[in-house]
Amino acid sequence: MPSPYDPLARFYDADHARVTEDIPMYLGFAQRVGSPVLELGCGTGRILLPLAQAGYRATGLDASSAMLAIAERKLAAAGLTPLVRLAQADMRDFRLEERYPLAFIALNSFMHLETQADQLRALRCWRRHLAPGGLLVMDLFHPDLTSLLEADGRLTEMARWTDPETGATVQKLCTRTVDLATQTISVTFMYDETLPDGALRRTLAPLKMRYLWRYEAELLLDKAGYVVEEVYGSWQLEPFTSESGRMVLVARRREGEP
Repeated sequence: MPSPYDPLARFYDADHARVTEDIPMYLGFAQRVGSPVLELGCGTGRILLPLAQAGYRATGLDASSAMLAIAERKLAAAGLTPLVRLAQADMRDFRLEERYPLAFIALNSFMHLETQADQLRALRCWRRHLAPGGLLVMDLFHPDLTSLLEADGRLTEMARWTDPETGATVQKLCTRTVDLATQTISVTFMYDETLPDGALRRTLAPLKMRYLWRYEAELLLDKAGYVVEEVYGSWQLEPFTSESGRMVLVARRREGEP
């Protein structure tokens, strides 16, 4: 089945080229617990590659075959294929042979689970794949009223770059609307390409995301069989405050449950 994230795949690396500040955090957690590491929603391997380059064995799971195909090419080019297993699966329901001392889901990917039932289903599935005492790290957007109210449907430019393969100028545009009652943000990304011959091409990627508040997230983790160790407010693991832009939850698998 095609994934709604397939259209994003060929833009993803250029779009996220400047997002590197979270990588040391995941390397630090991997150093703390060792291999193997499981990444949920691994995309094109933005974090898997530096983990493998540091010598960690990892599994990357994603629903998008287009994203995984790019990750596979990048790993092969870097000679890292032996260290990383890629798996195409629904993050809510999958079965892998290994058990992991560390699993993580980066950069708001948990917010693509739109219902509480899906969130709990996914968390319980991940818990079954953790080794005894294993850690789960979730990196979420920290919602605040100002940013939510700015999601009023206006069209904004988010980035612009040149595609080295096609020579096209790519303009990334975005519209966002929020439903406060359901805690959902409807996002449409638009990638407008101006090709060297002047031709124009637009790729649309409509997505829906559900944001979580801090104690809602903690309750979900508790209900799914985790003990929350800490909540941080940045990728540098600073204290979580009202001004924090990120909400990084670190939870440990609770023992004595199925």
